[in-house]
Amino acid sequence: MFAPSLIQVASLTVGSYFIVALAAASSINNPFDVTPFTVNLSAEIPRLKSLVKNTRLPTKALYFVGADKGIELDVLRQLQTEWATTFDWETQQLEFNQLSHFTAVIEGQSVHFVHEKSGQPDAIPVILLHGWPGSFHEFLPVIKPLTQSANVGGKNVSYHVVVPSLPGFVFSSPPPLNWTVDDTARIFNTLMTEVLGYSTYAGSDVAYSLYSLFNATVRAAHLVFLPFVSPTAEEIAENNITLSVLQEVTEQRVTEFNAIGEGYLIEQSTKPNDIGLALYDSPVGQLAWLAGKIKLWSDPRAGTPPSVLNNTAILTSVSLYYLTDSFLSSVWIYAQNSLKTVYTKAPTDAPLLFTQYEYNVGLWPQEYVAKVGNLVSYTVHDFGGHFPGLDNPPALIGDIRELAQYFKA
Repeated sequence: MFAPSLIQVASLTVGSYFIVALAAASSINNPFDVTPFTVNLSAEIPRLKSLVKNTRLPTKALYFVGADKGIELDVLRQLQTEWATTFDWETQQLEFNQLSHFTAVIEGQSVHFVHEKSGQPDAIPVILLHGWPGSFHEFLPVIKPLTQSANVGGKNVSYHVVVPSLPGFVFSSPPPLNWTVDDTARIFNTLMTEVLGYSTYAGSDVAYSLYSLFNATVRAAHLVFLPFVSPTAEEIAENNITLSVLQEVTEQRVTEFNAIGEGYLIEQSTKPNDIGLALYDSPVGQLAWLAGKIKLWSDPRAGTPPSVLNNTAILTSVSLYYLTDSFLSSVWIYAQNSLKTVYTKAPTDAPLLFTQYEYNVGLWPQEYVAKVGNLVSYTVHDFGGHFPGLDNPPALIGDIRELAQYFKA
């Protein structure tokens, strides 16, 4: 969640962020050394499989008390077995390479991004941003559908979709020390406007920074997470805010998360090298650390329709982190950033749309979201968690399509 994503929180959990970039025609300029990119990590798979297969786990679950104390041994053992035997990296890699990948050099940083264009002449550019422990992978179910034309409110809507990898994540190079989400927002604004030629677009955390800092170009945004600490149940009550039944579920979820779910946050915020180096060459160690968060932060019904967040998706996500040597650099996002405790309004009139997923690990009632932007739409979904691109792809597709109703160049 670094989000606290797109990422994710009073926690600094970071999960899924979305920035919607909206504009006119696009053209790729090469002063930024834009280069087509192919995902090809196959040579590393034999070693990965060997390490996974030969990693010893306890023979019995000592101190077994349930997932609230971390990933359960039987869950980890099942994932380990699948990773070493039936998991097919080549299938996942082939799916990645059905998309158009590129890299560009911006401010000395190599930025990886997917750029899928719609065939429609009036398509709207949109940028989708992930958080920790995510990647471009979590948007695979929504990219192609968003490029296709759909009738929304009597209007044909389609998108040119851009999905960059955050600095230090998978195929994007690690940023220098003291790099913040505002820095990431700046280079992503350059990506959208100067590299790809889109004149206007939008932003939580990284996305919110774009929305707030680049108000001339970011003209509409859809967020599922805010870079502001979630209000407590007591604060919500003190402000006489009435929650819906679904929001009450989320409130309980956030209360539990704040009580038992923030150990990783403290570790990664204060000692990123300890956990990053300890697990650097341990795929099963990274699996335990990452899969535990993915499972905890997603909808408990994950893997059942409409969710596609199954074991294969988890193993694919962790494989990307391990095979690209990006686990260590990814956790540094917590040491370099923190959630805001004081709510401030972005200096923009651009429309802001917000979606609260029932099982996300952050809750922002409508009254709180209105404090930070020009809120025009607030939606609550009864299925989904911190990774909506995998947790509930149809809902996320619908939310992003709704943006077109509010966008004005």
